[in-house]
Amino acid sequence: MANKRILKKQIKLVCESLLTESIAQSLYDSVDMANVEALLYSILKTQSEYLCRVSHVEPGMKAKQYFNCLFKDFDNDISSIVDQINNLH
Repeated sequence: MANKRILKKQIKLVCESLLTESIAQSLYDSVDMANVEALLYSILKTQSEYLCRVSHVEPGMKAKQYFNCLFKDFDNDISSIVDQINNLH
């Protein structure tokens, strides 16, 4: 398992990249700004949620199992956000 600090940095970098891509998409294409704002909010909410989950491991669960579940959930949420960015057109 990676250091928690490194893991938090990676989560922040991924979410920062998604924010940047969303903003760029909204500037270059004519899209509904309400959709863009909702998407930006969901990215920030996802970042906050996973940063908290890294800091506070669930009691009673083995660390390896917990972080494997965290990675899987994060991957699924990020894939969903990427699909939403692609469908902004």
